[in-house]
Amino acid sequence: MKIIVDNKIPYIKGILEPFADVEYYAPADINREVVCDADILIIRTRTRCNRELLDGSKVRYIGTATIGYDHIDTEWCGKNGIVWTNAPGCNASSVGQYILSSLLSLQERKDFVLEGKVIGIVGVGNVGRIVADYCRMVGMEVLLNDPPRARLEDSTCFVSLDEVAKECDIITFHTPLNKSGMDCTYHLAGADFFSRLRKRPVIINSSRGEVVDNRALYNAYQSGNVSEMILDCWENEPDVDDVLLSNVFIGTPHIAGYSADGKANATRQIVQAVSRWMGISIDTSLIQPPAPVFPDIDLSLCSDNILASAVLATYDPRNDTAALRAAPGTFEKLRGEYGLRREFNAYTVHHAVSRDIELLQKLGFQVS
Repeated sequence: MKIIVDNKIPYIKGILEPFADVEYYAPADINREVVCDADILIIRTRTRCNRELLDGSKVRYIGTATIGYDHIDTEWCGKNGIVWTNAPGCNASSVGQYILSSLLSLQERKDFVLEGKVIGIVGVGNVGRIVADYCRMVGMEVLLNDPPRARLEDSTCFVSLDEVAKECDIITFHTPLNKSGMDCTYHLAGADFFSRLRKRPVIINSSRGEVVDNRALYNAYQSGNVSEMILDCWENEPDVDDVLLSNVFIGTPHIAGYSADGKANATRQIVQAVSRWMGISIDTSLIQPPAPVFPDIDLSLCSDNILASAVLATYDPRNDTAALRAAPGTFEKLRGEYGLRREFNAYTVHHAVSRDIELLQKLGFQVS
């Protein structure tokens, strides 16, 4: 079989070669000519798998090493006998790290005390649940909004979007992008939503850019209905609105889920899915990220916020914000050449005081 692979997918080279003819291409170069004689595509969000790309090709299987799959025309693929698989939950902990780091940065820079604040989590899948866990760990009250899950699970665990708008100090979006239907999320946070806000909340979007109407968000910020903005996803990516970028507290190039751990998870899941479809067994144990450059975090010199010191030592989103602001036109380059970021469990903290040890361990840190 012939497999076409996005060359930005890490830790995959050499894994499939014993079983197939494998070719690697930059996302921009994966076109009709490239895929016409391929059996399998392994891609990410920048490759739109639709009739324009696939009609007349031999492709029968698509694996996307991402949680989202709105770049795949699933209806067209289904009608044309093309099976597809995504990697649900692969980078949930990575996004959780991004959200917690962003909130702790906000607390550090803006004197915004997290303990006791109410956070509304819109979309309670793998990512939303981890974010909820982290927020409860730091003493926040959590409200959950997820209409599809409310219909299937205990509805008393969820609140309406209207209640989120009225009660929350922070609102973070973790929904897929649905452009139609009962659970449409396109511009879920639009002008009407922002008009219902009561507590001048912080708005966070690390899901899909179109879930939040960027113009309406900026207007709400300018009018004072929104106090701060944390954006990893933007409308019209990679063309970022320069004015919006200059006003956000945190603004990053769609990399919330880009930890090395999340990428390795995604690669592992997709290789396993492809192997099942091919009817073979592939050892994925070698798909592992490298160790962090500085795996030890010394807390002996930290004075006030031990948690923030430990978390921000693993990842500080202000660095990615500075890089994007310095050169907005390099959005895709910053994504494609993103450096090594490891999650909490890759680090050992030293000299933590006893009152912080349990919390650090719950987050996944090793404690010496």
